[in-house]
Amino acid sequence: MSSTPYVINQSQARELLEKVDVPQILRKLFRDLAAGQAVQPAQQLVEFPQGAGDFINYLGVLAKDGVYGVKTSPYIVREQGPLVTAWTLLMSMQTGQPLLLCDAGELTTARTAATTAVAVDALAPLAAQRLAIIGSGKVAQAHLHYVKHLRDWQSITLYSPSLSNKNPEALAQINSLDPRLTIVDSHEAAIQDADVIMLCTSSAGPVIDPSSLSKPALITSISTNAPRAHEVPPQSLNDMQVFCDYRLTTPGSAGEMLIAGEQHGWDLRLILGDLPELLSGKVQRPDYDRPVFFRSIGLGLEDIALANAIYHLQH
Repeated sequence: MSSTPYVINQSQARELLEKVDVPQILRKLFRDLAAGQAVQPAQQLVEFPQGAGDFINYLGVLAKDGVYGVKTSPYIVREQGPLVTAWTLLMSMQTGQPLLLCDAGELTTARTAATTAVAVDALAPLAAQRLAIIGSGKVAQAHLHYVKHLRDWQSITLYSPSLSNKNPEALAQINSLDPRLTIVDSHEAAIQDADVIMLCTSSAGPVIDPSSLSKPALITSISTNAPRAHEVPPQSLNDMQVFCDYRLTTPGSAGEMLIAGEQHGWDLRLILGDLPELLSGKVQRPDYDRPVFFRSIGLGLEDIALANAIYHLQH
């Protein structure tokens, strides 16, 4: 018997995600990955003809939960600017039938930010007090939401060039996210003496230079759909302790890792650990004799784990 999947739109997904512990769901999946109970293939990038864009498929299997799935995210080139959407399909490993089709916009924001939070918890100095955020969009705000209680932050600084165009209401909304938050007018001011710097932008090129830091810090970086996007200079990987979300797939997609390998003599074997290794105790927390860099590209398993959690709220 074929079945029709339960369809969830973006607003429903937002509402349901508030009812689940997103970081805890991600910790479980990374431990499952370490234990061989989950499968994470590499991302699949497919280009449209005539430069019209591309789409990325993010795949994954959660064997203990009896589900597999795929998130597909197109990047559609248009005159008025690129359009990016994403949908996640959750499938049963028992029946082979579709369980859920979910607008993945909210899932993507939540899993991107919560993965960074899991990494911050695993990698940041336990005494870290100064948090810096570069970016101010939904993803940046979600980053703050998931990390604000992970350390005893004494100060949180945020810089985003787009804020200069924001109206007072938008600025007030960002300021209201946390009483410790201060909006500053340059990235230099934001990262001054920071212990943790979260890069939360859609930039295709570097937004900070780790060599300019006043002291070694944890720098976290995420992905955007732009080809070979990177938020730090590729050559800076040679001077940092590098970690990632999943070492078997991230180096093949992360822009700065690809460029560093091709042009700056960096080797993916220099990655010190990934989240499955950190959360299963196979890799220790780094010392801070030099900057620490954590790179996530977004894993299909993260989307599938959240889709599965949402599905079980409904069933």
